[in-house]
Amino acid sequence: MDSTDHILIVDDDPGIRELVAQYLRKQGLQVSSAADGPQMRAVLATQRIDLVVLDLMLPGIDGIGLCRELRSPGLPHLPILMLTARSDEADRILGLELGADDYLTKPFAARELLARIRAVLRRTRMLPPNLAKAEPVSQIGFGDWRLDTTARHLLDVDGAVVALSGAEYRLLRVLLDHPQRVLTRDQLLNLTQGRESDVFDRSIDLLISRLRQRLRDEAREARYIKTVRNEGYVFCAAVSSSGRHRETA
Repeated sequence: MDSTDHILIVDDDPGIRELVAQYLRKQGLQVSSAADGPQMRAVLATQRIDLVVLDLMLPGIDGIGLCRELRSPGLPHLPILMLTARSDEADRILGLELGADDYLTKPFAARELLARIRAVLRRTRMLPPNLAKAEPVSQIGFGDWRLDTTARHLLDVDGAVVALSGAEYRLLRVLLDHPQRVLTRDQLLNLTQGRESDVFDRSIDLLISRLRQRLRDEAREARYIKTVRNEGYVFCAAVSSSGRHRETA
């Protein structure tokens, strides 16, 4: 991570803003802060920001609304690390689906926040480990489905488009890259989000459930994603790719 990376902290608690800013500056980072959406927009309009630390609970437009705003079509990708309470599980999932790159639950240690910031910046500046190989530039087929890797959506047997969130796409790509292999929740989190789970983390289970809905896949009679009890999940369908391939570094 470059020492000149500029981090924007968006949190309505001035104590948290100041403590986090002081710590990150000691680590050689440039830091700006904002208490709400209008202040965030003002900073983004005048300064180059490399990553936003975005609190979920904010006055006016909350973190979910601001995350949606930052992921509006046409805007360049700005890494987002969302801060949430442990009770905000549904909102954490929604934030990831809207395009947040990671989340951290309150209370948190400053060193953990720094580690997450570094991991998110590292992932945005290089291909994820599971994609660091020959990557299909067109489509991946499995069962009655095709995944368009350019448009990042699904096509059913009739050619109808099924939209995927960013989190759903990343999870499906990992599963398709490792067919017939049991992947634990920790492995799935690490491959899709670059982190490990904790005992409260059910984000992968919820994303698997949403992905099954997209694929019209019944958990009890799964054609694509099977649950392996006490282990994780396995993509059990045959996978084929089409189109030209390009080598990625």
